[in-house]
Amino acid sequence: IVAPRVGQSRVNIKNYKGILMSALICGSMAFDTIMVFQDQFKNHILPEQVHILNVSFLVPEMRRNFGGCAGNIAFNLRMLGGDGLPMGTVGSDFGPYAAWMDENEIPRDALREIPHSYTAQAYITTDQDDNQITAFHPGAMNFAHESHVSEVEGTKLGMVSPDGRQGMIEHAEQFAEAGIPFIFDPGQGMPMFDGEDLNRFASQATWLAFNDYEAKLMQERTGKSPEQLARQVEAVIVTRGGEGSTIYAGGAEIDIPLASAQHLVDPTGCGDAYRGGLLYGLQNGLDWDVTGRIASLMGAIKIEHAGTQNHGLSRADFDARFKETFGFSL
Repeated sequence: IVAPRVGQSRVNIKNYKGILMSALICGSMAFDTIMVFQDQFKNHILPEQVHILNVSFLVPEMRRNFGGCAGNIAFNLRMLGGDGLPMGTVGSDFGPYAAWMDENEIPRDALREIPHSYTAQAYITTDQDDNQITAFHPGAMNFAHESHVSEVEGTKLGMVSPDGRQGMIEHAEQFAEAGIPFIFDPGQGMPMFDGEDLNRFASQATWLAFNDYEAKLMQERTGKSPEQLARQVEAVIVTRGGEGSTIYAGGAEIDIPLASAQHLVDPTGCGDAYRGGLLYGLQNGLDWDVTGRIASLMGAIKIEHAGTQNHGLSRADFDARFKETFGFSL
């Protein structure tokens, strides 16, 4: 398949006049190359020799997935029937991913190609103990700030997810200046920001989303607990892995139960699936009890499949599973 390249007429963000998308999802677009080493790293790394480390692992098993936070979140939102437009920067090698997006009806009008750059990509080698060695090349992601929120018409809801540092800063500012409510979801980008940066994001955002570890880092760097942050914003969402999630909103703590996965295959991308559910609930004006449960079930469905965009369920099947899991209908 030869897909249209990002940057051709149908993918020109400045001339975007198509369907008005209600959610603009700013974040990374990436390839994830995952290799499986059929042994244990510890059997081949001598602790006393790490200062002259030189190892090679035979990896007969390998798969390449389409990923990146913006791409993953948009994929999950689309699965639910929501409207989401991922905004990110990609490289000249993006063709196969572009074809995948077209196949899954995920619009790519807000993707900008950076010439002579690679799309961001992670090379992950995992061993039989589920230890991982990862090399990450940001590539085109470093130019995220070259895309601007104002270049997309009709945005009613935004999201700032992990991306290039300057891009995250500028996109948050642009959403705030335009009066567009948005979720700030620092994710893996949290180490790039100090307490002053994070306090500024919290003052600009409408909602904050973290996993449990990120919430602790946020508290350590800002001096504010999730309960305190929830007094600044409309809601703070904290996912807690196997313990479900908690949503702090309106002075209340709403406990969202874990939706059980039928098979535990791959947790990578669970947080992005959850956030796709959050956006869907916000788009449709659902209360937090329902929104959190939709998000929780999306995470469970993702865990049952390898990769971040290899799961799928019809809306009718999702609704049936929701009722079976939580005891009431959407």
